[in-house]
Amino acid sequence: MRFRSAILATALTGLPLAVTTLSSSANAQPVTGPYVSLGAGLHAPIDPKATVYGPGWGGQIHLNQGYGFNSELAVGYGIGNGFRFEVEGDFMRSNVRSFGGTRFPTTANGTVRTWGAMGNVLYDLDVGSPWIFPYIGAGAGYQWTKLNGVSAIQPGGPFAFGTNGQSGAFAFQAIVGASFPVARVPGLSITADYRFMDILGGEKYYGPITNGGPATTGTVKLHNQFNNEVVVGIRYALFTPRPPVAAPAPVAAPAPAISRSYLVFFDWDKATLTDRARQIVKEAADNSTRVQYTRIEVNGYTDTSGTPQYNQGLSVRRARAVAAELVKNGVPQGSISIQGFGETNLLVPTGPNVREPQNRRVEIIIK
Repeated sequence: MRFRSAILATALTGLPLAVTTLSSSANAQPVTGPYVSLGAGLHAPIDPKATVYGPGWGGQIHLNQGYGFNSELAVGYGIGNGFRFEVEGDFMRSNVRSFGGTRFPTTANGTVRTWGAMGNVLYDLDVGSPWIFPYIGAGAGYQWTKLNGVSAIQPGGPFAFGTNGQSGAFAFQAIVGASFPVARVPGLSITADYRFMDILGGEKYYGPITNGGPATTGTVKLHNQFNNEVVVGIRYALFTPRPPVAAPAPVAAPAPAISRSYLVFFDWDKATLTDRARQIVKEAADNSTRVQYTRIEVNGYTDTSGTPQYNQGLSVRRARAVAAELVKNGVPQGSISIQGFGETNLLVPTGPNVREPQNRRVEIIIK
């Protein structure tokens, strides 16, 4: 009785205490919203004490059980701050090995089957790792126990017992475990936990009892029914959004291609460089150092105003002015070729004696 009281105290008071201590660290949570879980594992019952009641009988025995298996199915909801609430259905099965006691040593066979429904409150702990979330919890509900095909015989004695009977009782459980999120499947976690369940004792009718003569009806009263469970399973949080896909790293725009052709414009009847013209010549000189070339052509032109002979000379003077500026900006003089084309090769076609600004130019061509 003191053992059961200690377990129930842990289940009922341990959860609020741990939540009070650790709630400040519960930031990231593995479950927000509805979820389902499924698990199975080892069922290790603690042999219950019992009293046999019937005409001519009365005494203490043990229901000796072997290890068995369990299965759990739950539907729950996480509210996002660490707390989860769930309704669980369970099934446990173990073999009966004997009915033991000073008065009734027996051999026995059959199985003990227990099933029922539990309402659980659990709390997930954020320990700072995205790969593991410990949890603790407690639950209460109702469990049915059936002695399925159980028969017991006292070798050489009058005691015989057989039953397929079942009975139900209220139950409590304490839970401690951990979940391990599966990164590749959002919402899916592997779970592993330990559960201690106490099914409260009460009178249970299990069948006829004989005393070496006519069968008489009796009862078996269980005084305790403790169960240890180790459960491994999976849990899936419904409607878990997939993590946002990382935007691809921006591709650096390719460096603009270096121009190999430049136009320098002149005022009417002038061969002197304007400030804007000097800027263009410097740009051409700077870019010539960033590309491979064999020569730099400097070609002068004029518009159609004036005589062809005059325009030819003017175009050459303009070309020489640009070439001199290129040399001033670091271009080797031996790589520059100079030509004058006068009023031929007009950029903007016009008739004779037309002052067209775009035709008064020098072209710098890096080859």
